[in-house]
Amino acid sequence: MSRALGLDFGTTNTVLATADGDGSTRSLAFTSGAGTTDTMRTALGFTKELGGDGLARLRVEAGQAAIRLFIDNPGGCRFLQSIKTFAASAAFQATTVHARRHSFEDLMEAFLRRLVDYAGEGWPADVERLVVGRPVRFAGANADDALAVERYSAALARFGFPEIAYVYEPVAAAYWFARGLAGDATILVADFGGGTTDYSLIRFERQAGRLSATPIGHGGVGIAGDQFDYRMIDNLVAPEIGKGSRIRSFGKLLDLPASYFANFGRWNQLSIFKTTREFEELKSLVRVSTEPDRLQLFVDLVDYDEGYPLYQAISATKMALSGADEAEFVFPPLGRAGRKSVRRADFERWIADDLARMEQALDEVLARTHTPAQAIDKVFLTGGTSFVPAVRGLFERRFGGERIEGGGELLSIAHGLALIGESGEAGRWAV
Repeated sequence: MSRALGLDFGTTNTVLATADGDGSTRSLAFTSGAGTTDTMRTALGFTKELGGDGLARLRVEAGQAAIRLFIDNPGGCRFLQSIKTFAASAAFQATTVHARRHSFEDLMEAFLRRLVDYAGEGWPADVERLVVGRPVRFAGANADDALAVERYSAALARFGFPEIAYVYEPVAAAYWFARGLAGDATILVADFGGGTTDYSLIRFERQAGRLSATPIGHGGVGIAGDQFDYRMIDNLVAPEIGKGSRIRSFGKLLDLPASYFANFGRWNQLSIFKTTREFEELKSLVRVSTEPDRLQLFVDLVDYDEGYPLYQAISATKMALSGADEAEFVFPPLGRAGRKSVRRADFERWIADDLARMEQALDEVLARTHTPAQAIDKVFLTGGTSFVPAVRGLFERRFGGERIEGGGELLSIAHGLALIGESGEAGRWAV
């Protein structure tokens, strides 16, 4: 029997872990048509298929299986990524999937039910407590944190868990990391997700062999890996598909609205953008554009569902720049413009304003808690974006490389959540 289940519902990846009452944890494994993994891409794919009775039924896949479904059925698959980014948006009420409206709650439920199916017999029975991670600040320009939690709760209530608690994601990562502390320590956890950067400052102490913790402060900002991807798209791709071009209107030349490129750059929203009136308007502007070939390329990339391949190309380039001063961006759908050399120095220049906002959020946490940098014993960096040299360098300059720790970058949150649930003191940590 698994007493506690930790859910790290991430912007890019989702991980679930169980704690079994003896202090041990394990990640759930998910087996689908795309293979077996314990880190599930937060994505959904929907297609209509004919059953043996000749009636059309909706097929739903999640994670890597959803990606495979999309690649195999580019014209007939509705593909949604990073659905977490919709949680805190009051503007997002629902999206239509094969003639049926799906709210955020419907999407989250559909994703998790597929994970239950993929886990099979490995799904834990009789879970007493579900502990769910949430960012300190949800992503989005006008993010409503209370709305996001309300939507989470409505979706999770459909699964019948006896108890549900919410814990800040960096707090869970700190709890997991603190198991290895030899003595008392003040820890700063920086959790870099796909949509948010969150900070938690916690004092850990051991008393009679028991680990206790006192939260000191939290903070964050809605910027992380997805924003870095957008900066790369904005600089490498957008100029090749019409950014900066103009349109003719009643004898005048007007700038093409930048909002179109924001939609394209945020690849997780491309499948929604494709169904909007805004996209229909964009297609009508090709004939009055000063650079119709470039703008038509924009339309073609959306029409042919090239968002995911573009994400893969951007992600590969960003990853390569973590280990080299220069890397090649390769994206054949752009034609001759789809192969470019990218310098790390240029990438760091593109994300400079984002790094400044991430550092400002850190400054605010330290100032609000009256904590000088020298009072922090360890800095634990978690999340995929922690591998970006400019991000790691920010913390090394502030705290020194000897105090920086890592490890378990994709799993620490879920395992920390499970441990908190198993401790019997989830209420102390809950938001």
